[in-house]
Amino acid sequence: MSQLIPSESEIVERLRQELAKAEPSRRKRIVDKFVLAALGSIPWVGGFISAAAAYRSEENQLNKDSLQGQWLEEHQAKLEALHATIGEVTSRFEGLGDQIQDRIENPEYLALVRQAFRVWDEAETEEKRRYVGNVVVNAAGTRVCSDDVVRLFIGWLSIYHESHFAVIREIYQYPGATRYDVWTQLYGELVREDSAEADLYRLLIRDLSTGGVIRQARDVDQLGRFMRKRPERRVKGAAPTTMESAFEGTKNYVLTELGKQFVHYTMNEVVGRLEGQER
Repeated sequence: MSQLIPSESEIVERLRQELAKAEPSRRKRIVDKFVLAALGSIPWVGGFISAAAAYRSEENQLNKDSLQGQWLEEHQAKLEALHATIGEVTSRFEGLGDQIQDRIENPEYLALVRQAFRVWDEAETEEKRRYVGNVVVNAAGTRVCSDDVVRLFIGWLSIYHESHFAVIREIYQYPGATRYDVWTQLYGELVREDSAEADLYRLLIRDLSTGGVIRQARDVDQLGRFMRKRPERRVKGAAPTTMESAFEGTKNYVLTELGKQFVHYTMNEVVGRLEGQER
């Protein structure tokens, strides 16, 4: 067990060797600030290093089945994942050029890094951790939207589930898709309206609609103002006896402009300029 747990100096040295490859002076300074911001936002890192040091220093080593040993093994694996994410992010920084160096040293950006890696630590899936890495890189390399909006996006990564992201991706790929289209593309056959699956699907659509990520498609005028829909004439006859289906197939959904920016920052590996906008 003691051979598997790196010391604090070994952790720092491995990060520096892998990440600080060019321009040793300023590049090293930038990498150190970024790494410290990322590591400093995760409370268990310091405890892990202290516990690992105490574990190694004990004369009578605890066996691997002890509670402390199991805790160290679990967090050693998580530390390796954290190391891999930080390494990938900083290697992608290299592809963005020298012009981002001032941005990466900016206190406001480092605050975004701390917020993002707190979400990374709480994420249960590799998918969400990848999105966190994307937003950290893209927030450094583009200014499509303000840091306040980026903080909102990081908050969305925290509160939304992977099922929400699946709906977002589907509507992003197929603008104008209906609830029926999205469901059948993601899950196949329809289920009963009173089932738990239908309830969950209603919840996903409601969360994303009220959260400002998706909306029903509307016509706009030359100034971007939404046009009122003409009221539909009701055919005389008996009123409908059932409520609107969770899998309704006539109302088209699109991402809001904020939702599009969220996709560009979190789900695209490299952010491009949004149509009609400048950095």
